[in-house]
Amino acid sequence: MKLIDGHLDLAMCGVLGRDLALPLEELRQHDPFQNQTATVSFPELRATGLRLCFGTLFALPQGKDYAGYTDHAGAKAQAIAQLEQYQRWQDAGLIRLLEDREAVKAHLDGQDETLGVVLLMEGADPIRDADDLPQWVGRGVRVVGPAWERTRYAGGTDAAGPLTEAGKELVQAMKELGVTLDASHLDDASFWDAAEIGPKMIATHSNSRALVAGNRHLTDEMARALAEAGGVIGLVYLSRFIQGGWQEGDAKARLSELARHAEHYAALVGWEHIGLGTDMDGGFGAEKTPAGVERYRDVPKLLAELPAEQREAVAYGNWARWLREWL
Repeated sequence: MKLIDGHLDLAMCGVLGRDLALPLEELRQHDPFQNQTATVSFPELRATGLRLCFGTLFALPQGKDYAGYTDHAGAKAQAIAQLEQYQRWQDAGLIRLLEDREAVKAHLDGQDETLGVVLLMEGADPIRDADDLPQWVGRGVRVVGPAWERTRYAGGTDAAGPLTEAGKELVQAMKELGVTLDASHLDDASFWDAAEIGPKMIATHSNSRALVAGNRHLTDEMARALAEAGGVIGLVYLSRFIQGGWQEGDAKARLSELARHAEHYAALVGWEHIGLGTDMDGGFGAEKTPAGVERYRDVPKLLAELPAEQREAVAYGNWARWLREWL
């Protein structure tokens, strides 16, 4: 079955030393990451039937548990390094960067099995200000998530707050340039500020707050607003985002529990607004994926938990429709 994934941190993994050109077994033998068993490589994605993904430019801010950027220049340097990684992969024939609807249509309708990548900036601190956005669009960025944790633009995960004035200007610029807003990681206040401005909106990797507490997840009202805007919501394959109260060392969450998130969204807004947004290898490895998902080619196991008539749409069709109509 063909797949589209709403969220993969490919370049982050590449810049940090993972050689994604290797078969997964070989990558695992030479993996520089500790305590995170790799699940993603380009041969693995190809074997699974992944046709296209949203590939991130993810700049990591400094935190109590990790080093990262402390200012715009540091954030921009991380994003540029990842952009250059995608370009090297494209030069090597491992991916194809897709910058508009026509390129997406040609790719999805063609026979080339090269992975198509739409660039998504996760956390907007690499953007200097609203006037800087056209430069990133010129580099191929088509989707921007203003927050990860708190950024200069928005409140985010575990960091409550509205859009800042700079954030409102950025979202307005996104609307004018046709750049899609990724609502994943936005705090509630920032989400509703952005929705009022009215850019194109999706949630590339967000499970339901009705089933797991915390502002990292979407409320029912947020899910409805995204659907009303024509958006799609990607399901995340991280155990603590699937099962409320899950902690490291617990038995892995079950795929049937992830299916509950899909079913909850479907009851709210319909199956046509649900896709995959696995976030596989996005700061976690096989240790924290659902039970039975030890590598990327296990991702389609979720589909057996969904209604048969909806499986193709969730795996591929809903994101494909959105990309053709809205990118």
